[in-house]
Formats: sequence, structure tokens, C-alpha cells
Amino acid sequence: PVSSTLYGSRFLMGEVGGSVTHQCFYSTTPANKHDRKYWCKIARSGVCYTVISTTGYTSKDHAGRVSLEDIPQNGTFAVTMTELKRSDTGTYRCGIGTTNRDLYVSLNLTVLADASDLGPTELVHGELRGSVTILCPPGDTHSVEKRFWCKLGRNGCALIADTDGYVGKSYQGRIFITPQESSGAFKILINDLKKEDSGLYRCGTGRLSGRDSRRVVALQVTAAFTLPKRPKFLSGTVGGSLSFKCHHDPKGNYEKKYLCRWTAARCSPLADADGFVHESYKGRIQIASSDQESGTYTVVMRHLREEDAGWYWCGAKSGHTEHTSSVKLSIQKEACSSQDPETSTLVKPTLSSSPAAHSTPAQRSITGLTYTAGTVTESTSTLLPTAAPGTSVTPPGEIHHESSSGESRLLPAVLPALILLIFITITVLALTKINLQKATGEGRSAAGNLEAVPISSALNPVKEQTMEETPSPEKVQG
Repeated sequence: PVSSTLYGSRFLMGEVGGSVTHQCFYSTTPANKHDRKYWCKIARSGVCYTVISTTGYTSKDHAGRVSLEDIPQNGTFAVTMTELKRSDTGTYRCGIGTTNRDLYVSLNLTVLADASDLGPTELVHGELRGSVTILCPPGDTHSVEKRFWCKLGRNGCALIADTDGYVGKSYQGRIFITPQESSGAFKILINDLKKEDSGLYRCGTGRLSGRDSRRVVALQVTAAFTLPKRPKFLSGTVGGSLSFKCHHDPKGNYEKKYLCRWTAARCSPLADADGFVHESYKGRIQIASSDQESGTYTVVMRHLREEDAGWYWCGAKSGHTEHTSSVKLSIQKEACSSQDPETSTLVKPTLSSSPAAHSTPAQRSITGLTYTAGTVTESTSTLLPTAAPGTSVTPPGEIHHESSSGESRLLPAVLPALILLIFITITVLALTKINLQKATGEGRSAAGNLEAVPISSALNPVKEQTMEETPSPEKVQG
């Protein structure tokens, strides 16, 4: 339900030449029963233009192929559109009120070239920045064909990800297609949900245009007040360590809590809370602790290598549902520097600028992120001895001494020569200035004597200039 007084489906799907019927439900108050009911389509400008209403209006483009039936005693009205065109795809409103901005519910209509192979639609709800699990129906258990996930639109089904390694740009690091189970079923796991993820999807096996996969999913992403924005990046140094916390619902009963490494819509298990560790990560990765009351478990990574950079997933499995979240790890090479450790940073500009998302080589502090079934908040823990906050293991004074020791030896020899040079320069400049002043004074005295007579016997220069610019009428006549 969108509101307490009006609700209906958020998705409709039909095929070219076919028809669709949409029902809107409302509470049976006297005002709702007798008020205007309408069906409008939202244009690119954002204006919702009426297609049909109970006042008797029908748009020219839909004349003869749209109808509206209102049943006030049941609190419902139904809109039917026939002879569908591809151009009918878009966002509509069914509502109540004198204008198209009054009480309404929005929905998306998708018109496909051929929708005969599509079965009933399953509605899946997800929260913004959260995660969802979509179960694809059982199929051929011996099939080795690729599994895929695509989004339905006006021009067919656009591929989002498949098991051949393709992943759409906006889904990098946040979608995983699980291996097939014994029944032939598989799951689509998506985390870090965005508003634009809402829409109609299809999952199946084999060719994208094949008719053997009838599962259609309507994914609806709604805003969540409990899931705050979170950083998605961690940074570490070669040979260093880091840790981060994964969260889950403390009331949930999970049979498995794990960490996996994401690559091309696949996620290879690295460790789990039962003690499993992948052979290539023995001694370097572990799930150190698990706290059921707070709903957290801590992942620790040691002896970091350059090849550890990439996407990682936290996961908690309960039946067919899995709550997941992802983070991208960046590994920096450890390099010697005379820079003050407090002013140096290992975080690239494109990564999180939070101080809890990186550590300096000298400190070896272990920093991480805190996950909550699709949420991540910052946290910092220390697994190796560190200095107090704001300090480093190597004092800045010692670093300065090493970088400036050569200069300090040269200073006693250079300083007296420098002072002598400055004194000589000042003396020469002073003598030059005195000579120039004497020569200038004598010149001015001679010039003054020569010009004294003409100036005293002539008119004021200013007045003279003025008279030349504005001569009297007598002079003009002359």
C-alpha cells in the first residue's frame, strides 16, 4: 500500500497489440466515492497528461482503446488499455481528485514486442542501500548453459550479468549469480540497492532471447531510514593488516556467515565462521570473532599483498535468503618518505576520505568498516601495538633530523661569509646613492638659474594653456 486511502500494483507488462488491466483500490469514504477518478501518463517534462477520467474525457491518442470502470461500493476502479503500442511504455498514475496532482499511486507499464513467453510476475521488495535475494526457478539439472539476469524494457531485455563473466557497469561489485543447486535452481544476489534498480527483470538459462525462462521479477526499491550511507572502500599497505566488521540481524537464525571474493558476477568463498579458510589464504585471513547479541562478526586480513586488491563480500545465509554487502579493497605499496607521517595519506582521492578508512605504514593501525546486512559504518580496531592517536611510531623530530643533517654541518662555515657579503653590498649601495644625489643636486641648481628669468616675466603657464584652448572673439577675428 502506498497510502492508507489508495494503493495498487507498481508494475504492468503487456505485448504489442495486446491489452492490460490495472486496478486501483481506495477507502470507501463519501469523498472518495464521488470524487473524480483519473488515469494519466507522465511526460518527460514531469507533467501528467490525462488519458481518461470519470468526467468523460479521453485523450485523442487513446480514443477507442482505453476504458475506466469505477465501482464505488467496492472501493475500486479499473483501467483497461487495448491495442498496445511500444510508445505506451512509460510511467502512469491512477488517482482521485480534481487535478492530476491529488491523491495518486504511480506505476510503470512495459510493452514488449513479444511477452507470450513470460509468466506471472513476482514482486520483490528491497531497501535503499540494502540487499535482496531472488530465487530463479528449478530447471534442467544437467544444463551447463550460462545463467543470466536482464532488465525488461521497450527494446527487449537488457543484459545485467551472466555466468560467462559479463557484468554491467553500474553493477560492478554488487551482483552475484550463485551456482546451480541440485534442483537446477539458482539465486541472484544484489546489494547496495539504488532507486534506479526498480523495474521488471527476467532470470533464466541459455540464450537471452530464449523462451525457456518464464520467471519475471518486479523489483521495488524503497527508501530506508534504518540504512545510512556508508563508505564502500578500504585501503591497506603491502605487508600490513586490517579488519572490518560484518553485521546481520541479531534476531536472525543464520546457518552460515562468510566472506567471499567477488569477480565477474561470481564470489569465491575465502572464510566462514565455522573455521573454513581457503588454502591460498591460510594464516592470512580469519573470522576472528562473532557476537550474536550485537549481530556482528569480525574479519581480519594480515600480510597483505598487492594481488589482494579487489571486491569482497560479507554474507549471512538463512534458508534461501542471504543478506550481503560489499567493499572494495585498495592495496598501496609501502615506500620510505621524509614526510611527516601525520600529513601523509595512503588513500587515493577517489576513495573514502574518512581517516578510519586508511592506515599509515608506520602506525600499522588496523582500520575497517562495519557492515549491517547491507549497511556499513566505520569502525577502528587495533590488532598490533600502535602509538596513541595523532602520533606515530617514529617521532617526526627524528625524521627531520635525518633529512636535514647534511645542511646542519654546512651552516657554521657558510654563515660568516654570508654576513660579510651582505655588509659589502650595503656599503657599495650607500656610496653609489650619495654620489648620485650630489650629481643630481648640481644639475637642478643650474637649470633653476637659467629658467628663473623667463618664468618670472611670463604669464602663468596654466592660464596660458587655457587661453590657447579658448581664445577670445577679437583674436578669432584677427
